[in-house]
Amino acid sequence: MTSLSNIFKITNYSALLGWGILIILPYWQLAQPLVIGIIVTLLCIVYCYLVFLGKRHDDPTVKYRGNFKSLKGVINLFKSPRVVLAGWIHYLAFDLMVGIYILNDASQYGISHWLLIPSLLLSLMFGPAGLLLYFIIRFLMDNGLFIT
Repeated sequence: MTSLSNIFKITNYSALLGWGILIILPYWQLAQPLVIGIIVTLLCIVYCYLVFLGKRHDDPTVKYRGNFKSLKGVINLFKSPRVVLAGWIHYLAFDLMVGIYILNDASQYGISHWLLIPSLLLSLMFGPAGLLLYFIIRFLMDNGLFIT
């Protein structure tokens, strides 16, 4: 379990570094290449390791029997700490990509970075809620209901 805890810490701190770069240095020319090319790629590699090669981290005395056919099957999948960690890393990687989408899309619409910070922070904590907030901001701006 110690190695899974270490993987958890490393991936969490890596993702937080990525979010820090996106929030504090959004216009730095190396921001997105660093976040995508190093941090998201690292998260993807660790995720794939855990899912495809990481069975050695499972408790050999427990049979994890899960599937994607029902909610109960998915719950059973997530009884393995390794699979929970892989799921968490999945969130970390995809939420960072949502943050990058928000930044890129907002730049096309001329939306101020200050307006994006709440969406980015919400995406960090609650992925789809942050994306929804961004869509609301963009809709309001597109329809002249919100002016920067």
